[in-house]
Amino acid sequence: MNAVLEPLNAPANANSAVENSAGLDAAAIEALNARYAPLSFEQRLQALYRDFPVDKVLVTSSFAATSAFFLHVVSTLEPAQQIAFIDTGYHFPETLAYREYLTQRFGLTVFDVKPDEFHHQFTVAEKTYLSDPDLCCAVNKVQPLDAIKPRYQVWVSSLMGWQTDDRAAMKIFEPRRGIIKFNPMIDVSREQRDAYIREHDLPFHPLVAQGYSSIGCIHCTVKGEGRSGRWQGKPKTECGLHL
Repeated sequence: MNAVLEPLNAPANANSAVENSAGLDAAAIEALNARYAPLSFEQRLQALYRDFPVDKVLVTSSFAATSAFFLHVVSTLEPAQQIAFIDTGYHFPETLAYREYLTQRFGLTVFDVKPDEFHHQFTVAEKTYLSDPDLCCAVNKVQPLDAIKPRYQVWVSSLMGWQTDDRAAMKIFEPRRGIIKFNPMIDVSREQRDAYIREHDLPFHPLVAQGYSSIGCIHCTVKGEGRSGRWQGKPKTECGLHL
């Protein structure tokens, strides 16, 4: 598919209210959505790096079940892109090993985003992952990422719409907690993902072979299909980063 992209423009109305680090108003965000919609996910990433400088692009990865898919695409298209890993202090050892393996295989530059130590230790002592998982995620995931967002203009995620009902409603670009969120893979199907993984012989997270389909923190993840193994027995379906 060929598409001609116009240069990224500043908001036409300087008086429009903006609440994101890129300084884009609602009309500018909708214009981005219109331009990127016809593109494949690889073309969207290529376009992103024409529209935004790489040092203003925040890419996060949980190094979870099929993170190799997303990271392979990003590292191939923009080797200079750094990857942020939110180190909650509760990861499976297998996740940390998978992170190290993919870092070496793809030549990634990965940096840790960690929670405040005092508040993290509170969640350890109080076992908030059991009593208040929303608070635990807020302390160990959401707040640490929020703290670094002002350094960037756009945040790239690997979310796909088929994963949950909430994700199915997301757009390619949308304002999210002070930054522009970019979901280039939101309309990628499970079949497309799996075909890419086979084509490039990419490794799954080692726990996938043991029956884990969605992998997060050790206390809040059990075996299960889809996201059924996350926060089992609780109404929670998202950590809060993406909603």
